[in-house]
Amino acid sequence: MLSKITRRNFFNKSLGLSAGALFFKNLPVFGIRIKETTPMIVTSHTNQTGQLAMEAGWKILAEGGSAVDAVEKAANVIEVDPEDTSVGYGGLPNENGIVQLDASIMDGKTYNAGAVACLENIKNPASVARVVMERTDHILMVGQGALEFARKWGFKEEDLLTEKSRKIWLRWKENLNKYDDWGPPDHLRDKQKIESYWKNFPEVEHHYGTTNVLAVDKNGDIAGITTTSGLSFKIPGRVGDSPIIGAGLYVDNEIGAAGATGRGEDVIKSLASYYMVLRMKDGRTPQQACEDALHMIIGKYSNVNPDFYPSEKFIAINKFGETGCATMRSNRNPIMSVRTGNGYTKYEGEIGYPDK
Repeated sequence: MLSKITRRNFFNKSLGLSAGALFFKNLPVFGIRIKETTPMIVTSHTNQTGQLAMEAGWKILAEGGSAVDAVEKAANVIEVDPEDTSVGYGGLPNENGIVQLDASIMDGKTYNAGAVACLENIKNPASVARVVMERTDHILMVGQGALEFARKWGFKEEDLLTEKSRKIWLRWKENLNKYDDWGPPDHLRDKQKIESYWKNFPEVEHHYGTTNVLAVDKNGDIAGITTTSGLSFKIPGRVGDSPIIGAGLYVDNEIGAAGATGRGEDVIKSLASYYMVLRMKDGRTPQQACEDALHMIIGKYSNVNPDFYPSEKFIAINKFGETGCATMRSNRNPIMSVRTGNGYTKYEGEIGYPDK
């Protein structure tokens, strides 16, 4: 059974940006739909860069800007952080040492979307995805075609492999063994051996690295972005859930938005973000919808490997400003960054399947 749904908000100290101007208040309790919580912007990232991203996105929303502009600006802040190995510049490379990026964007107001996959040499795949959305009648562009498209629109090519990510990759290359990505999927392997293997690489901060940014603007319009450097040391050409609308991201202007991080293959098979939005349409809160998605995925695997728990983390918002966050199994509750007119805070979600 899913764990009991609770809402525990705790506050983080100010970023030092307009120190005295930021103040923190609790977000609404489930079921109490308070319009004052919108505009709002949230992200799955909770480190200092995630906080800076929220302030950048909030500035746009506070000035009356669109949710699309806000999520793009916030995502870009995270994408260019060289210390973040999960997305953009400095993201962990594929097995050949090449950083390949995936991203998607969806605009609830226009019911339009754009995405790129296996994009190389461009720091801001989220912005390229937006151009795909707004300047073409396509949704997904990949590989060399996506790079050529980005060049035409003036995006600058750069080496995305930082010294930090290069050293992590080189250590991985020195320790290649049968537990890399060649072989059966995770749920059919010896899980204990896989976990032991990755414990040998403490520098790898994000094995599955992804960022979601979701927002509601003053007009009640909703938008979202999911951006990632993908699975660490993946087979070249592998595409995860992040650029797939309905899997890594989904937005419905009449309902809300949801995004996924974790092992993309599980999210693709379950269309988890679309599922979460449908659950909110049925009246479930964002928190309940996130946990429902975890329950659904485990149900699919239960007859194959009842002890398999993939590494998923979901976030969701609805048009009323309610939020949700859940993860599959962990030694701590998942958290997400939230910025509203009440200031910056962190929302603490639930572990859908606590360790036994």
